[in-house]
Amino acid sequence: MTQQEGVIKFDLTFTPEPPLPMQDLREINAWRRILHLLGLTGRDPERYDGLGYGNISRLLEPFDAPAPRRMFVISGTQTGGLRDLNEEHYALVTECEPERNRVVAEGPIRPSSEALTHGALYQADSSLRFVMHVHSPEIWRRARELGVPLTDENAAYGTPDMAAEVRRVLGEPSARDGRIFAMGGHEDGLVAFGRTAEEAGTVLVNLLARAFQLSGI
Repeated sequence: MTQQEGVIKFDLTFTPEPPLPMQDLREINAWRRILHLLGLTGRDPERYDGLGYGNISRLLEPFDAPAPRRMFVISGTQTGGLRDLNEEHYALVTECEPERNRVVAEGPIRPSSEALTHGALYQADSSLRFVMHVHSPEIWRRARELGVPLTDENAAYGTPDMAAEVRRVLGEPSARDGRIFAMGGHEDGLVAFGRTAEEAGTVLVNLLARAFQLSGI
């Protein structure tokens, strides 16, 4: 089972607002550029109906805010195909209630369709600061061989079912310690996470290298 890319499935309350200052986005934007260079975000006319794929988020202070109000900045919907992003391409999620299928956001652009999944991760593990949703056929097709846990193929991205799967998967040592899981029903979809951007990003780079080795590339 595969799912259409880039469609917002949750109940979104969005308010147009000025963007965050670019100095507050430099780290997340640098890592997003790296993901794009690696082909982990992008847009391919031959894949996913030609829609953009991939997104990145960062949790904002106060980190100890009540779970529904843990704010995070996330790349906007359908920005995956852009090589370079600026402050106009990031949204601020101010509330996220995965169990109610509800997201409240503001900014110059609507948040990624994966915002509910990002929010579920930040609520499930209070130590996390960065989440990266990418697409990699090389890793996804060899997920079991690489020891990457998978979510249920019937759990659609950006839904309460996926949020529940996030909580379940994080209970597995392979996901909790490996800092990544594959989305069983979302073709090529992977979610890496960490206490720092380097932690999440390094997981992806290392797994990509291992996948290439297994493929004989």
